[in-house]
Amino acid sequence: MIVTKVLLSIHVIAAIVAIGPVTVAAGMFPAALRRADRDQMRTLNRICRVYAVLGLAVPVFGLATAKQMGVLGDTWLIVSMVLTVVAAAVLGLVVLPAQRAALWGEEPAAARLGMLSGLFSLLWAVVVVLMIVRPGSTTGA
Repeated sequence: MIVTKVLLSIHVIAAIVAIGPVTVAAGMFPAALRRADRDQMRTLNRICRVYAVLGLAVPVFGLATAKQMGVLGDTWLIVSMVLTVVAAAVLGLVVLPAQRAALWGEEPAAARLGMLSGLFSLLWAVVVVLMIVRPGSTTGA
């Protein structure tokens, strides 16, 4: 029981500390791009890159917690894992490369980058709701 509580605590803290900043920074980048504020763009991109790496702790501790709780096969968790992979792909394969391109002078459309950053945020919001509500779980709300 104590192991589950420790793992869950680390999972939640990692989500708050890592995913929160990357979500905010990704959302702020398009406005900095529209203003052509290169210093802010560099700072926001660095935050996104660093916290994206730190964010890897979230699914690692999430899976460890789920295994400890015996819920690895639950639908809500599987959907959450798929959405987490999609969110990571959006960030790593689309948002970060578009930010990097903007820093190198290739101007991606700020509106498109804003939409993709918003999609990343929305995916994480859905994951958070699934983690709280846990549909079909006997321990869910």
